[in-house]
Amino acid sequence: MTRWPLPEPMALALDEARAAAEAGEVPVGAAIVLEGKVIATAHNSPRALNDPSAHAEMLAIREAARVLGNERLDQCELWVTLEPCAMCAGAISHARITRLYYAASDPKGGAVEHGARLFDLPECLHRPEVYSGMGEAEAGEMLRAFFKERR
Repeated sequence: MTRWPLPEPMALALDEARAAAEAGEVPVGAAIVLEGKVIATAHNSPRALNDPSAHAEMLAIREAARVLGNERLDQCELWVTLEPCAMCAGAISHARITRLYYAASDPKGGAVEHGARLFDLPECLHRPEVYSGMGEAEAGEMLRAFFKERR
């Protein structure tokens, strides 16, 4: 499947999702960008790391914070292949991510435009700009194929 004309960060997130699938993890990948430069990439790794919080977004946020030497990632963009869950949406808010781009919606486990809609809650500390659907076909197909293989 062609990735053109996907922006580089989403293409990298999709590459990370493929790496997750190859490792037997749910195929979700993420990239964090600051001033047009990718500063962190990651993919789901809860099984490999024996860590239920090792989602692609969480690992990318941790790496970006390490690279920047700061827990605040304001002015950063997060590109991810699947709508973030409540845990990841909370971390995005706490990290002060400026913009969130995600490919495929997750009506079952998402918490941005589905489920808890964390950023819509009045108690939410910070609300990033949210853009969805870019790379949705490729990310969705990867997820469907992964789960079909396991059923």
